[in-house]
Amino acid sequence: MPQTDSLFRPFALKSLRLRNRIVMAPMTRGMAPEGIPGAPNAAYYRRRAEGEVGLILSEGTVIDRPASRNLPGIPFFHGDAALGGWKAVIDGVHAAGGAMGPQIWHTGSTRGGDWEPEAPVESPSALLGPDTPRGREMSEEDIADTIAAFARAAAEAKALGFDLVELHGAHGYLIDQFFWPGTNLREDRWGGATIRERSRFAAEVVAAVRAAVGPELPLSLRVSQWKQQDYKARLAETPEEMTDWLLPLVEAGVDILHCSQRRFWEPEFPELDGEEGLNFAGWAKKLTGAATISVGSVGLSGADFLASFGGAAAQKTALDGLVRRMEAEEFDLIAVGRALLADPDWAAKVKAGNEAALADFSPAALAELA
Repeated sequence: MPQTDSLFRPFALKSLRLRNRIVMAPMTRGMAPEGIPGAPNAAYYRRRAEGEVGLILSEGTVIDRPASRNLPGIPFFHGDAALGGWKAVIDGVHAAGGAMGPQIWHTGSTRGGDWEPEAPVESPSALLGPDTPRGREMSEEDIADTIAAFARAAAEAKALGFDLVELHGAHGYLIDQFFWPGTNLREDRWGGATIRERSRFAAEVVAAVRAAVGPELPLSLRVSQWKQQDYKARLAETPEEMTDWLLPLVEAGVDILHCSQRRFWEPEFPELDGEEGLNFAGWAKKLTGAATISVGSVGLSGADFLASFGGAAAQKTALDGLVRRMEAEEFDLIAVGRALLADPDWAAKVKAGNEAALADFSPAALAELA
Protein backbone atom coordinates (compact mmCIF):
# COMPACT_ATOMS: atom_id res chain seq x y z
CA MET A 1 0.00 0.00 0.00
CA PRO A 2 1.35 3.49 -0.84
CA GLN A 3 1.96 6.14 1.76
CA THR A 4 -1.50 7.55 2.45
CA ASP A 5 -0.65 10.57 4.59
CA SER A 6 -2.37 12.89 2.09
CA LEU A 7 -5.70 11.20 2.88
CA PHE A 8 -5.35 11.86 6.58
CA ARG A 9 -4.55 15.55 6.71
CA PRO A 10 -7.15 17.61 8.59
CA PHE A 11 -9.53 19.77 6.60
CA ALA A 12 -11.30 22.98 7.66
CA LEU A 13 -13.86 25.12 5.86
CA LYS A 14 -15.97 27.73 7.62
CA SER A 15 -17.39 25.97 10.72
CA LEU A 16 -16.48 22.49 9.44
CA ARG A 17 -13.53 20.68 11.04
CA LEU A 18 -12.58 17.24 9.72
CA ARG A 19 -9.94 14.86 11.05
CA ASN A 20 -9.11 13.62 7.56
CA ARG A 21 -10.06 13.86 3.87
CA ILE A 22 -12.18 10.71 3.68
CA VAL A 23 -15.91 11.11 3.11
CA MET A 24 -18.57 8.43 3.29
CA ALA A 25 -20.48 8.83 0.04
CA PRO A 26 -24.28 9.05 0.22
CA MET A 27 -25.78 5.73 -0.80
CA THR A 28 -29.49 4.98 -0.98
CA ARG A 29 -30.34 2.29 1.56
CA GLY A 30 -34.15 2.50 1.62
CA MET A 31 -34.36 1.05 5.13
CA ALA A 32 -36.21 3.72 7.06
CA PRO A 33 -39.70 2.33 7.81
CA GLU A 34 -42.38 4.98 7.25
CA GLY A 35 -39.56 7.37 6.37
CA ILE A 36 -38.24 7.46 9.94
CA PRO A 37 -34.60 6.58 10.68
CA GLY A 38 -34.35 4.34 13.74
CA ALA A 39 -31.73 2.72 15.91
CA PRO A 40 -30.35 0.49 13.10
CA ASN A 41 -29.79 3.54 10.88
CA ALA A 42 -28.07 5.42 13.70
CA ALA A 43 -25.81 2.46 14.46
CA TYR A 44 -24.92 2.10 10.77
CA TYR A 45 -23.64 5.67 10.54
CA ARG A 46 -21.96 5.60 13.94
CA ARG A 47 -19.93 2.52 12.95
CA ARG A 48 -18.37 4.47 10.06
CA ALA A 49 -17.51 7.33 12.40
CA GLU A 50 -15.92 4.83 14.78
CA GLY A 51 -13.96 3.54 11.78
CA GLU A 52 -12.39 7.01 11.42
CA VAL A 53 -14.27 8.38 8.42
CA GLY A 54 -13.79 12.15 8.47
CA LEU A 55 -17.14 13.26 7.04
CA ILE A 56 -20.26 11.13 6.67
CA LEU A 57 -22.90 12.11 4.12
CA SER A 58 -26.26 10.51 4.71
CA GLU A 59 -28.19 8.69 2.09
CA GLY A 60 -30.57 10.95 0.21
CA THR A 61 -33.29 12.16 2.57
CA VAL A 62 -36.27 13.88 1.07
CA ILE A 63 -37.91 17.27 1.45
CA ASP A 64 -41.56 17.94 2.32
CA ARG A 65 -43.12 17.67 -1.13
CA PRO A 66 -45.67 15.21 -2.54
CA ALA A 67 -43.90 12.36 -4.34
CA SER A 68 -40.44 13.59 -3.37
CA ARG A 69 -39.16 10.01 -2.99
CA ASN A 70 -39.19 7.09 -5.42
CA LEU A 71 -38.92 4.20 -2.93
CA PRO A 72 -40.97 3.62 0.23
CA GLY A 73 -38.02 3.18 2.62
CA ILE A 74 -36.26 6.45 1.79
CA PRO A 75 -36.07 8.64 4.91
CA PHE A 76 -37.79 11.99 5.31
CA PHE A 77 -36.05 15.14 6.47
CA HIS A 78 -39.25 16.68 7.74
CA GLY A 79 -41.78 15.92 10.47
CA ASP A 80 -41.11 15.47 14.16
CA ALA A 81 -40.67 11.69 14.07
CA ALA A 82 -38.12 11.67 11.24
CA LEU A 83 -36.22 14.65 12.60
CA GLY A 84 -36.09 12.96 16.00
CA GLY A 85 -34.53 9.96 14.30
CA TRP A 86 -31.93 12.15 12.62
CA LYS A 87 -31.10 13.76 15.95
CA ALA A 88 -30.13 10.34 17.27
CA VAL A 89 -28.02 9.77 14.15
CA ILE A 90 -25.99 12.95 14.44
CA ASP A 91 -25.54 12.62 18.19
CA GLY A 92 -24.11 9.12 17.68
CA VAL A 93 -21.73 10.27 14.95
CA HIS A 94 -20.49 13.14 17.10
CA ALA A 95 -19.99 10.83 20.07
CA ALA A 96 -17.72 8.71 17.86
CA GLY A 97 -15.63 11.70 16.83
CA GLY A 98 -17.08 12.12 13.34
CA ALA A 99 -18.78 14.88 11.38
CA MET A 100 -21.88 14.52 9.24
CA GLY A 101 -24.21 16.23 6.82
CA PRO A 102 -27.58 15.11 5.47
CA GLN A 103 -27.99 14.89 1.72
CA ILE A 104 -31.24 16.69 1.00
CA TRP A 105 -33.11 15.34 -1.99
CA HIS A 106 -36.09 15.35 -4.32
CA THR A 107 -36.18 12.44 -6.75
CA GLY A 108 -38.22 14.26 -9.40
CA SER A 109 -39.82 11.98 -11.97
CA THR A 110 -37.33 9.10 -11.62
CA ARG A 111 -38.41 5.55 -10.89
CA GLY A 112 -37.00 3.48 -8.06
CA GLY A 113 -38.65 0.24 -9.15
CA ASP A 114 -42.28 -0.80 -9.41
CA TRP A 115 -43.41 1.23 -6.39
CA GLU A 116 -45.45 4.34 -7.15
CA PRO A 117 -46.05 7.27 -4.78
CA GLU A 118 -49.62 8.28 -4.08
CA ALA A 119 -49.19 11.75 -5.60
CA PRO A 120 -48.19 12.32 -9.24
CA VAL A 121 -44.45 12.76 -9.71
CA GLU A 122 -43.27 16.24 -10.68
CA SER A 123 -40.43 17.53 -12.84
CA PRO A 124 -39.54 20.55 -15.00
CA SER A 125 -41.28 19.28 -18.15
CA ALA A 126 -43.13 16.10 -17.12
CA LEU A 127 -40.33 13.92 -18.51
CA LEU A 128 -38.43 11.01 -17.00
CA GLY A 129 -35.78 11.33 -19.72
CA PRO A 130 -35.59 12.63 -23.27
CA ASP A 131 -38.86 11.86 -25.07
CA THR A 132 -40.10 9.81 -22.10
CA PRO A 133 -43.21 11.39 -20.52
CA ARG A 134 -43.90 10.85 -16.84
CA GLY A 135 -45.87 12.76 -14.21
CA ARG A 136 -46.70 16.42 -14.40
CA GLU A 137 -44.89 19.65 -15.20
CA MET A 138 -44.19 21.86 -12.20
CA SER A 139 -46.07 25.13 -11.93
CA GLU A 140 -44.60 28.35 -10.62
CA GLU A 141 -46.27 27.59 -7.29
CA ASP A 142 -44.77 24.09 -7.24
CA ILE A 143 -41.32 25.50 -7.89
CA ALA A 144 -41.64 28.15 -5.19
CA ASP A 145 -42.90 25.58 -2.67
CA THR A 146 -40.08 23.19 -3.56
CA ILE A 147 -37.42 25.85 -3.08
CA ALA A 148 -38.94 26.71 0.29
CA ALA A 149 -39.01 23.02 1.27
CA PHE A 150 -35.29 22.65 0.53
CA ALA A 151 -34.61 25.70 2.70
CA ARG A 152 -36.73 24.37 5.59
CA ALA A 153 -34.92 21.03 5.52
CA ALA A 154 -31.54 22.75 5.60
CA ALA A 155 -32.61 24.92 8.54
CA GLU A 156 -33.71 21.78 10.39
CA ALA A 157 -30.30 20.21 9.72
CA LYS A 158 -28.57 23.18 11.29
CA ALA A 159 -30.93 23.12 14.28
CA LEU A 160 -30.23 19.42 14.84
CA GLY A 161 -26.48 20.06 14.97
CA PHE A 162 -25.30 18.71 11.61
CA ASP A 163 -21.91 19.95 10.47
CA LEU A 164 -22.79 20.53 6.82
CA VAL A 165 -25.71 20.35 4.41
CA GLU A 166 -25.55 18.71 0.98
CA LEU A 167 -28.05 19.19 -1.83
CA HIS A 168 -28.46 16.36 -4.33
CA GLY A 169 -28.22 17.95 -7.76
CA ALA A 170 -26.95 14.93 -9.71
CA HIS A 171 -27.85 11.61 -11.36
CA GLY A 172 -31.04 12.68 -13.10
CA TYR A 173 -33.05 13.63 -10.00
CA LEU A 174 -35.10 16.83 -9.71
CA ILE A 175 -32.42 19.52 -9.57
CA ASP A 176 -30.48 17.73 -12.28
CA GLN A 177 -33.62 17.46 -14.42
CA PHE A 178 -33.60 21.26 -14.56
CA PHE A 179 -29.95 21.23 -15.69
CA TRP A 180 -30.43 18.62 -18.41
CA PRO A 181 -31.74 19.79 -21.80
CA GLY A 182 -33.28 16.36 -22.31
CA THR A 183 -35.68 16.90 -19.38
CA ASN A 184 -36.02 20.69 -19.25
CA LEU A 185 -37.96 21.95 -22.23
CA ARG A 186 -39.44 24.93 -20.41
CA GLU A 187 -39.73 28.26 -22.20
CA ASP A 188 -40.06 30.37 -19.05
CA ARG A 189 -37.29 31.63 -16.76
CA TRP A 190 -36.64 28.10 -15.44
CA GLY A 191 -35.58 26.77 -18.86
CA GLY A 192 -33.41 27.97 -21.67
CA ALA A 193 -31.00 26.98 -24.40
CA THR A 194 -27.86 27.27 -22.25
CA ILE A 195 -26.69 25.49 -19.14
CA ARG A 196 -26.37 28.84 -17.38
CA GLU A 197 -30.07 29.51 -17.95
CA ARG A 198 -31.09 26.01 -16.86
CA SER A 199 -29.06 26.42 -13.67
CA ARG A 200 -31.43 29.09 -12.39
CA PHE A 201 -33.56 26.66 -10.36
CA ALA A 202 -30.51 25.20 -8.62
CA ALA A 203 -29.13 28.68 -7.95
CA GLU A 204 -32.43 29.73 -6.38
CA VAL A 205 -32.43 26.61 -4.17
CA VAL A 206 -28.85 27.31 -3.13
CA ALA A 207 -29.60 30.95 -2.33
CA ALA A 208 -32.64 29.99 -0.24
CA VAL A 209 -30.66 27.36 1.65
CA ARG A 210 -27.81 29.78 2.27
CA ALA A 211 -30.25 32.33 3.68
CA ALA A 212 -31.79 29.64 5.90
CA VAL A 213 -28.53 28.35 7.42
CA GLY A 214 -26.50 31.55 7.56
CA PRO A 215 -23.00 32.23 6.27
CA GLU A 216 -20.91 29.77 8.31
CA LEU A 217 -22.50 26.34 7.83
CA PRO A 218 -20.85 24.77 4.77
CA LEU A 219 -23.10 23.90 1.84
CA SER A 220 -22.19 21.09 -0.56
CA LEU A 221 -23.86 20.39 -3.88
CA ARG A 222 -23.57 17.01 -5.58
CA VAL A 223 -23.40 17.29 -9.35
CA SER A 224 -22.76 14.87 -12.21
CA GLN A 225 -22.50 14.80 -15.94
CA TRP A 226 -24.02 11.28 -16.20
CA LYS A 227 -27.61 10.43 -15.41
CA GLN A 228 -29.15 7.16 -14.34
CA GLN A 229 -31.35 7.64 -17.41
CA ASP A 230 -28.26 8.02 -19.65
CA TYR A 231 -24.75 7.12 -18.52
CA LYS A 232 -23.25 9.03 -21.47
CA ALA A 233 -25.09 12.32 -20.88
CA ARG A 234 -22.91 15.43 -20.54
CA LEU A 235 -24.04 18.86 -19.42
CA ALA A 236 -20.68 20.49 -20.14
CA GLU A 237 -18.62 19.52 -23.18
CA THR A 238 -15.99 22.20 -22.56
CA PRO A 239 -14.44 23.98 -19.57
CA GLU A 240 -16.31 27.11 -20.64
CA GLU A 241 -19.64 25.31 -20.38
CA MET A 242 -18.62 23.84 -17.04
CA THR A 243 -17.87 27.33 -15.76
CA ASP A 244 -21.27 28.56 -16.96
CA TRP A 245 -22.90 25.63 -15.12
CA LEU A 246 -21.03 25.60 -11.81
CA LEU A 247 -19.72 29.09 -11.14
CA PRO A 248 -23.20 30.67 -10.69
CA LEU A 249 -23.96 27.98 -8.10
CA VAL A 250 -20.79 28.79 -6.16
CA GLU A 251 -21.62 32.48 -6.39
CA ALA A 252 -25.11 31.68 -5.01
CA GLY A 253 -23.64 30.07 -1.90
CA VAL A 254 -22.15 26.60 -2.59
CA ASP A 255 -18.91 25.97 -0.69
CA ILE A 256 -18.15 22.42 -1.87
CA LEU A 257 -18.86 20.81 -5.23
CA HIS A 258 -19.29 17.05 -4.85
CA CYS A 259 -18.39 15.88 -8.34
CA SER A 260 -19.79 12.44 -9.07
CA GLN A 261 -18.07 10.23 -11.62
CA ARG A 262 -18.55 6.52 -12.14
CA ARG A 263 -14.74 6.15 -12.01
CA PHE A 264 -12.78 8.92 -10.30
CA TRP A 265 -9.58 8.26 -12.28
CA GLU A 266 -11.10 9.11 -15.66
CA PRO A 267 -10.07 12.51 -17.07
CA GLU A 268 -12.88 14.97 -17.69
CA PHE A 269 -11.41 16.64 -20.79
CA PRO A 270 -8.67 14.28 -22.05
CA GLU A 271 -8.53 16.17 -25.33
CA LEU A 272 -7.09 19.10 -23.36
CA ASP A 273 -4.79 17.53 -20.78
CA GLY A 274 -4.41 13.87 -21.73
CA GLU A 275 -5.40 10.52 -20.30
CA GLU A 276 -3.84 11.40 -16.93
CA GLY A 277 -5.51 14.80 -16.86
CA LEU A 278 -7.74 16.39 -14.25
CA ASN A 279 -10.90 14.55 -13.33
CA PHE A 280 -14.31 16.20 -12.89
CA ALA A 281 -13.56 17.42 -9.36
CA GLY A 282 -10.18 18.70 -10.48
CA TRP A 283 -11.66 20.78 -13.26
CA ALA A 284 -14.49 22.04 -11.05
CA LYS A 285 -11.97 23.24 -8.47
CA LYS A 286 -9.79 24.87 -11.12
CA LEU A 287 -12.69 26.69 -12.79
CA THR A 288 -14.65 27.86 -9.74
CA GLY A 289 -12.18 28.05 -6.87
CA ALA A 290 -14.56 26.04 -4.68
CA ALA A 291 -13.49 23.08 -2.60
CA THR A 292 -14.33 19.78 -4.26
CA ILE A 293 -15.08 16.18 -3.35
CA SER A 294 -14.18 13.49 -5.87
CA VAL A 295 -15.94 10.13 -5.93
CA GLY A 296 -16.29 7.05 -8.09
CA SER A 297 -15.30 3.42 -7.43
CA VAL A 298 -12.57 4.31 -4.93
CA GLY A 299 -10.53 1.28 -3.94
CA LEU A 300 -12.52 -1.05 -6.19
CA SER A 301 -12.43 -2.48 -9.68
CA GLY A 302 -15.12 -4.12 -11.73
CA ALA A 303 -18.77 -3.09 -11.73
CA ASP A 304 -19.79 0.47 -10.96
CA PHE A 305 -22.33 1.25 -8.27
CA LEU A 306 -25.51 1.01 -10.33
CA ALA A 307 -24.39 -2.36 -11.74
CA SER A 308 -24.07 -3.57 -8.17
CA PHE A 309 -27.85 -3.51 -7.86
CA GLY A 310 -27.89 -6.17 -10.53
CA GLY A 311 -25.66 -8.41 -8.43
CA ALA A 312 -22.21 -7.37 -9.64
CA ALA A 313 -19.33 -7.67 -7.18
CA ALA A 314 -16.14 -5.59 -7.15
CA GLN A 315 -12.65 -6.36 -5.94
CA LYS A 316 -10.37 -4.11 -3.93
CA THR A 317 -7.61 -2.34 -5.85
CA ALA A 318 -4.55 -0.26 -5.00
CA LEU A 319 -4.87 3.37 -3.98
CA ASP A 320 -1.79 4.66 -5.79
CA GLY A 321 -3.73 6.78 -8.29
CA LEU A 322 -5.86 8.32 -5.57
CA VAL A 323 -2.83 9.17 -3.45
CA ARG A 324 -1.09 10.78 -6.41
CA ARG A 325 -4.07 13.02 -7.10
CA MET A 326 -4.55 13.91 -3.43
CA GLU A 327 -0.87 14.79 -3.07
CA ALA A 328 -1.21 17.09 -6.08
CA GLU A 329 -4.26 18.72 -4.40
CA GLU A 330 -6.33 18.07 -7.51
CA PHE A 331 -9.36 17.96 -5.21
CA ASP A 332 -9.83 18.41 -1.47
CA LEU A 333 -11.81 15.39 -0.26
CA ILE A 334 -12.45 11.88 -1.52
CA ALA A 335 -15.77 10.09 -1.08
CA VAL A 336 -15.84 6.32 -0.64
CA GLY A 337 -19.00 4.31 -1.21
CA ARG A 338 -19.12 0.56 -1.66
CA ALA A 339 -15.77 -0.04 0.02
CA LEU A 340 -17.25 1.47 3.19
CA LEU A 341 -20.40 -0.62 2.86
CA ALA A 342 -18.23 -3.71 2.74
CA ASP A 343 -15.97 -2.59 5.60
CA PRO A 344 -16.95 0.06 8.18
CA ASP A 345 -13.29 0.18 9.28
CA TRP A 346 -11.96 0.86 5.78
CA ALA A 347 -10.51 4.27 6.69
CA ALA A 348 -8.81 3.02 9.84
CA LYS A 349 -7.30 0.06 7.98
CA VAL A 350 -6.00 2.30 5.19
CA LYS A 351 -4.47 4.64 7.76
CA ALA A 352 -2.74 1.70 9.45
CA GLY A 353 -1.46 0.36 6.11
CA ASN A 354 -3.39 -2.85 6.65
CA GLU A 355 -4.24 -3.50 3.00
CA ALA A 356 -4.60 -7.26 3.46
CA ALA A 357 -7.50 -6.77 5.86
CA LEU A 358 -9.61 -4.68 3.45
CA ALA A 359 -12.76 -6.45 2.30
CA ASP A 360 -13.99 -6.94 -1.26
CA PHE A 361 -17.44 -5.57 -2.03
CA SER A 362 -20.35 -7.97 -2.34
CA PRO A 363 -23.84 -6.88 -3.42
CA ALA A 364 -25.10 -8.58 -0.26
CA ALA A 365 -23.93 -5.44 1.58
CA LEU A 366 -26.73 -3.50 -0.13
CA ALA A 367 -29.35 -5.59 1.65
CA GLU A 368 -28.36 -4.81 5.22
CA LEU A 369 -27.40 -1.99 7.55
CA ALA A 370 -24.18 -3.55 8.78
